[in-house]
Amino acid sequence: MKQIGIGLAGFGTVGAGVFKHLDRNRALLSERLGVELVVKKAAVRDLKKDRGVNAPASLFTTRWQDVVEDPAVQIVVELMGGIDEARALIIRAIELGKIVVTGNKALLAEHGKEIFDLAASKQVPVFFEAAVAGGIPIIKAVRESFVGNHIKSIHGIINGTTNYILTRMTEAGLDYAAALAEAQAQGYAESDPTLDVNGWDAAHKAIILASLAYGTWICPSKVFVEGIEQVTARDICFAKKLGYRIKLLGIIKADAGAEIEVRVHPTLVPEKHVLASVNGVFNALCVHGDVVGETLFYGRGAGQDATASAVIADLAEAAAALDVKRRDCGFMPHGLYGDCKPLDQITCQYYLRVPVDDKPGVLAQVAGVLGSANVGISSMIQPESDGEQAELILMLHDATHAQVREAITRIHALECVIGEPRLLRVENFG
Repeated sequence: MKQIGIGLAGFGTVGAGVFKHLDRNRALLSERLGVELVVKKAAVRDLKKDRGVNAPASLFTTRWQDVVEDPAVQIVVELMGGIDEARALIIRAIELGKIVVTGNKALLAEHGKEIFDLAASKQVPVFFEAAVAGGIPIIKAVRESFVGNHIKSIHGIINGTTNYILTRMTEAGLDYAAALAEAQAQGYAESDPTLDVNGWDAAHKAIILASLAYGTWICPSKVFVEGIEQVTARDICFAKKLGYRIKLLGIIKADAGAEIEVRVHPTLVPEKHVLASVNGVFNALCVHGDVVGETLFYGRGAGQDATASAVIADLAEAAAALDVKRRDCGFMPHGLYGDCKPLDQITCQYYLRVPVDDKPGVLAQVAGVLGSANVGISSMIQPESDGEQAELILMLHDATHAQVREAITRIHALECVIGEPRLLRVENFG
């Protein structure tokens, strides 16, 4: 049977998983593909490290250039992570005419246009299913299955670490610090969890999805990103009382004028919506197409096996692309949609928690400021106070960010307000 040579640049958790499952399911893959996928070379940082797989020492090198330039390697799999070195590897592979498979979400979000412009000029496909939502085939769905749809919106829980933390805060009443520590102890959060909890891991994935959906690469500087670090147990408790769950949501939309929204932030999701029940480290995405309607994707968004499954799926498609030239090389640009809408022009609903003095007239002052900014109140709860301090929990009607920002600045300046107002966005999927 014809062999296809694979080169792995990176042999950590995912790389070892790819090697293991290629070997374990070799017969299945050969029967389905009609070719044999064989790893010919693998680049690692430490030749002495035990990776838990049975591989000959001759397979390994410490130079990624040895992988890319090996004449026996036809498909290069980039699993190193990082930006600069991975970018250099992918560009070199494309220049040599070798198909690339990558799961590097940060690299694609920041340099996707450059990579795919080069890929198109060289007619070399780049596959990247593993870059978003692990084993969930969302890239293939947006790029191929929904090719006849205008994508009206994508709402996604696309970071398992933050979803685990928020789940534990909701179900066990933990505060943020305790839930994060538990996630780290369970292996669901890195020792440095910054990119997860500050929202940028999810933002990189949202940028890739939005770019595919709307045919233009989204500039990261135009994406609104807010993490979960400031979400408190009190916010989660009040949200539950109001009939919501708080999730870190990636939100991608195109409005009637074809302007695009891309944002990632903690979001109040109605408890009856399917995304509210996605717990633990699982991911889920709701995609709304103008033809297909609402669709749901659910599964493990990270981990060795889920991510290896996505990489192997790309390898299968890449093997077929060696014999049949593709019309596109992984990304098809077009000009049917406009630019990202500025944050101040984005309209949504809001949850606002305001710490205030417990005295008459406070609510009227706060409501007066909101009214003068043309921001309406849809509902309110006021927990029992201790006689000195109180909190106003307000649900606000649709308003632009500019309107709400102006109102909060003026509310914070009121003498009766004794702390920083806390604002969260609400998504009712209307």
